[in-house]
Amino acid sequence: MPGAGRFAPSPSGRMHFGNLRTAVAAYLFAQTTSRQFLVRVEDIDTGRSRSEYAAAGLQDLRALGLESELPVVYQSERHTLYETALERLIQKGLVYECYCSRSDIAAAASAPHGKPGIYPGICRDLPQAVRTAKRRELAQKGRQPALRLRAPEGVEFQVQDDLLGTITGMLHDYVLRRSDGDWAYQLAVVVDDMEQGVDQVVRGMDLFSSAPVQAWLTETLGGSAPRYAHIPLVLNGNGQRLAKRDGAVTLPELCAQGWDNRGVLLRILSSLGWEEAANSRWRDYSIPEILEQAVHSWNPRMAPHEPVIFGGNDGKFAKFSTVNANR
Repeated sequence: MPGAGRFAPSPSGRMHFGNLRTAVAAYLFAQTTSRQFLVRVEDIDTGRSRSEYAAAGLQDLRALGLESELPVVYQSERHTLYETALERLIQKGLVYECYCSRSDIAAAASAPHGKPGIYPGICRDLPQAVRTAKRRELAQKGRQPALRLRAPEGVEFQVQDDLLGTITGMLHDYVLRRSDGDWAYQLAVVVDDMEQGVDQVVRGMDLFSSAPVQAWLTETLGGSAPRYAHIPLVLNGNGQRLAKRDGAVTLPELCAQGWDNRGVLLRILSSLGWEEAANSRWRDYSIPEILEQAVHSWNPRMAPHEPVIFGGNDGKFAKFSTVNANR
């Protein structure tokens, strides 16, 4: 029986139009497949997360009619869950200490046989005496080792994506807990999805490569891999990923340009393939009524498989057009 879908923003800045579009997509996918819609604040990065951005993000979601059907969860309040999962992996022999700096990893990745984005296993099989010495060396600098997953070597894992089909990825030794003590995204997101009963993950295309390793970790911890849908990104007029530097891109900024929340929501729905959003009659409907109608007549097959372009170079909210995904 279907469980839940979720939207899980990181509060490192004000959400822009692309983030809000992903939230609406997650809501539509969940509601049209008889799932609960949940919101989780992924504020695990203590160096970048800000409570004011978390509050503003939830306010923006409410302005577009999106409310979590269960209390909003904050990763910063869930350390015990991550500790428990880490201990289970340790007991399985699937965790080791990593003493590498970023420069160490970059140098190894640039070697002839290095693979970008894949940790080359520098610390994976170090003798105990070497580990002890490196641990002491870090302690003298006021640092601690990172903890990495000991993934099966040379193993590929597959997941199913409603937009991309089969996604295949090589398992690798990613970080579970960072050297600064913060929990890594890859562990926290898996633990949270399992604990919340999330069996549908709808998010941006930029995260699709994480799906196989996260699904494998889910099954390793005794869960079932969720169904995925990675939404093509919103791009600026130059074909680059939309960002705050592109002008008026947040909800308050768009409203200051003359749009209202209803208008922004309709543009989002239009960009997600709901052709009825172009009908002028919706200007007389409330946001809850528009969402109700969208849930009734939209289905996941309408979701675009290509990115969309946001506005013009002047930063104003303008038309969308589809672009080739290989642009």
